Formats: sequence, structure tokens, C-alpha cells
Amino acid sequence: MTPEEQDLVMGLAVGLGEGPTRTLDEVLAHFGESDGGALALRLLRDAMERRDADDVEMALIVHSAADASAEEFLEPLIELFPAEWHRKHEDIVSMLGELHSPKTVPTLVEATRWVPEHLDFDEFRALAVKAIWALGGIPGEEARDALKGLRDAENEIIRENAVKQLARRGEL
Repeated sequence: MTPEEQDLVMGLAVGLGEGPTRTLDEVLAHFGESDGGALALRLLRDAMERRDADDVEMALIVHSAADASAEEFLEPLIELFPAEWHRKHEDIVSMLGELHSPKTVPTLVEATRWVPEHLDFDEFRALAVKAIWALGGIPGEEARDALKGLRDAENEIIRENAVKQLARRGEL
């Protein structure tokens, strides 16, 4: 993606105290697309192929602006999550959490154990907490078992949040 295209996409983002400066229709027209979800998915796959962290962010901005379903993003997001070359791990976990899919359980469990270098400063383990809350919203035994396993984690924040989710599910 060119710097001009990135600026165009950034115009979709809502800044502090400001609304978007571009419309989704303008962005779609520039890229020759009629569907925001399809454009976001194309941009995401292209960014992954090129290992371009900035373009991953652009794809997620288009996805959000288009209010696209995360369902089509399931497999690419699962593949992208563990990559260390980007900084969107928390956004990925949030998107996976929206799906409430058992397919996301292994990735969400990984998110409770792994701390990307760019999040090493976070003593509150926001990534892990988001993953645990996402696990709490997934029906079925696999998510329940993952949460039960996290009750014994070394980290107190992880343990407490796992217990909260199990209690919320009525599975303590």
C-alpha cells in the first residue's frame, strides 16, 4: 500500500475528538471495490504476505469502518496472531472474541501464555485478560476446559479472570 493509500485509509479512523475525514465509499472507489469486508480481507492477506505491520493496521481500519463480519477473517487472524512482526495482537484477540467460535480456543489460550515483545511492559496482562474474556464467551467443553486449566496459572491476574469467567458461565 502506498503512503497516499495509507493516508486515505487513515481518514476512516476516528481520532481523539475528531470524526473520520474520509468515507468508506471514497476508499472503496479508490481500490476499485464495492464491498468493505472484501477489501479489508484482501488488504489483510496482502499485508500478511508482505509482513507489513502498517498495512495490517490499515486492513483492520477498513474492516472496522465497513462494520464487516469477522467470520471471513477467522483463518487469517488465527494465522496472523502469533507473528511477531506486527503490533495488532490485542485487536486480533478482540475480533476472535466476537466470533464465539470453538475454532479460536487454541489461539486464545496461546494469547494467555505468550507476551509479544511490544507488550512486555504490560504488568496487567491486557492481552491475556481479553483472551480469557473471549474464552468465557465461547460455548462448549473446549473453552470450559481451557478456562479450568487457566485457574492454575502462575499469574494471579490470569487465575482471577479465569475464575470470573467460569463463575459467569456457571461452571465453577
